Amino acid sequence: MTRIDTPLSTCLWFDDRLEEAVAHYTSIFPRSSAGAMARNPDGTVLGAEWVLDGMPFRGINGGPVHAHFSEAVSVSVQCADQAEVDRYWDALVDGGEESRCGWLTDRFGLSWQIVPQRLYDLLGDPDPARAQAALRAMLTMSRIVVADLEAAADAAG
Repeated sequence: MTRIDTPLSTCLWFDDRLEEAVAHYTSIFPRSSAGAMARNPDGTVLGAEWVLDGMPFRGINGGPVHAHFSEAVSVSVQCADQAEVDRYWDALVDGGEESRCGWLTDRFGLSWQIVPQRLYDLLGDPDPARAQAALRAMLTMSRIVVADLEAAADAAG
């Protein structure tokens, strides 16, 4: 396993499920791999490095803490189409919970934004009525549905 060779990475604190999280996340994203894992004398993982679709992460099993993951920090996944939205959503929300506007919390408590590129396109539409209609539609959704965004924008235009 190779080590992360960039000075910047995201570091996440897990209570005791780091090895499970690394295996889960790297099974979901392309161009992903588990990296170096430091182990305690009893064999449990103390720290780990991994890459998700080319983005480096580090993590520690630090034990219970008072500050847990919150939506104040999330991982954003820009998706090419609805099929990609659905694939990432289903894989990440499994054991977690849905939130609003394309956000979910996974089984480890980490927040994710699963966002189709089409949402960005519609929010930037030169027709303000179309952009606002797409925004209003998105605000009613948990998982973002591209066809519903487009229908809302088309109805306003």
